Amino acid sequence: MNDSSIARPASEAVDYTSDTGTRLAGALTLAAMSLGYGVVQLDVTIVNTALPSIRASLGGGVSQLQWVVSAYTIAFAALILTAGALGDRIGARRVFMGGFALFTAASVGCAAAPNALSLITLRGIQGLAAAILVPNSLALLNHAYPEPKARGRAVAIWAAGASLALTAGPFVGGILIALTGWRAIFLVNLPIGLAGLWLARTYAQETPAHAGHEIDLQGQLAAIVALGALAASLIEGGTRGWTDPFVLTGFALAIVAGILFVLGEAKARQPMLPLSLFGDRLFSACALVGLLVNIAVYGLIFVFSLYFQEINHLSAFVTGLAFVPMLAVVFPVNLIAPRLAERIGARATIAAGAVLAALGCVALLTIAPGTSYWAIGGQLIAISSGLGLLVPPLTSTLLGSVDASRSGIAAGVLNATRQTGSVLGVALFGSLIAQSGAFIFGLRLSLVISAVVMVAAAAAISLRAQRPAAG
Repeated sequence: MNDSSIARPASEAVDYTSDTGTRLAGALTLAAMSLGYGVVQLDVTIVNTALPSIRASLGGGVSQLQWVVSAYTIAFAALILTAGALGDRIGARRVFMGGFALFTAASVGCAAAPNALSLITLRGIQGLAAAILVPNSLALLNHAYPEPKARGRAVAIWAAGASLALTAGPFVGGILIALTGWRAIFLVNLPIGLAGLWLARTYAQETPAHAGHEIDLQGQLAAIVALGALAASLIEGGTRGWTDPFVLTGFALAIVAGILFVLGEAKARQPMLPLSLFGDRLFSACALVGLLVNIAVYGLIFVFSLYFQEINHLSAFVTGLAFVPMLAVVFPVNLIAPRLAERIGARATIAAGAVLAALGCVALLTIAPGTSYWAIGGQLIAISSGLGLLVPPLTSTLLGSVDASRSGIAAGVLNATRQTGSVLGVALFGSLIAQSGAFIFGLRLSLVISAVVMVAAAAAISLRAQRPAAG
């Protein structure tokens, strides 16, 4: 895409010389960026509600459904750091618009997918576009709001819009599936994409290009192979068996690619993941917590989507309603978390959120076929409340642990580790329920693992992050 293809026509130009024009441009840039981040989060949860409908339409087993979810998150996790660097290199507006166009086109392709393989492939393309949208939307907000207080408010609105989309996903998905079928959950992205593209093209200002920023292609390739091979082994292990040659080969490939990635990043002149960041105990603890928390939460969302529909035989619409309280509580708890962190400290708040989620997991261990929603709803809300409590202080603590000049790459690392956790959670927990007749056993084992990793997250932030400047 060249400069002329995205140039703003004179008739559409915004008068940035006036205060009113500047405020209008800033507000509508924020709207475009919120649509970009929102559609990324919407597709995280809206697809889970549709999984049984997709299987009924396209065939396949649990592993195919895992790939429908994981293809998106693998690409998202593996490519987000490079996508942010690309925006720095050639301009965030240009890259953001390309990502939004790609996401919209891939969504239309998903709606028309004739089989499971094509849907999985297009979901991977969606994930690539999501990786482009998130860091570049934040870069454009940073450019549109240079004053710190205004920027903080804009970022809060940007994040709140994403939380709303995440919450609305299951409910909207349930309605669309009940009315027209699962393909509509992807077509809903079309008007969002068109609106976001128009707003970005008309109102967003391009960021300065820094041609000296290199793209770490070797590191990127190693990251994709390592994460993809690990996810493949975890997904296929549930159906093929953990000693199957394909599964063992995948684990071996993931280990080799992971080692090569670390060695390459240590030697690269401009690495996609600066390993020096992990020399800070607080930063490394926060990144580890992000990984562990998403293993539990997003793995359980996948499993419970199937439990409600496949085991308790609820409709897609009712399943969507079942997730609304669980996800809706995240937003208000997000608002409470910073105030609590001011009173008891950020690390204590993060640990409290993780322990609350762990207790919710333990309280669900009596779950069985036919268990009423009212018997498990409170525990699900406890899990999501724990997530809502820990994410804001986790993000601010991680960003505060690095120099301001490295805040962009630090935010990218947190996003990458969290999405990696989502990949691992869906892959592992899906495999545990995939074996014939083992769904409830696999669900309970998933809850045990989730409780353990949440306690580990609390321990990591409480013990590993000890340092005089923290708290």
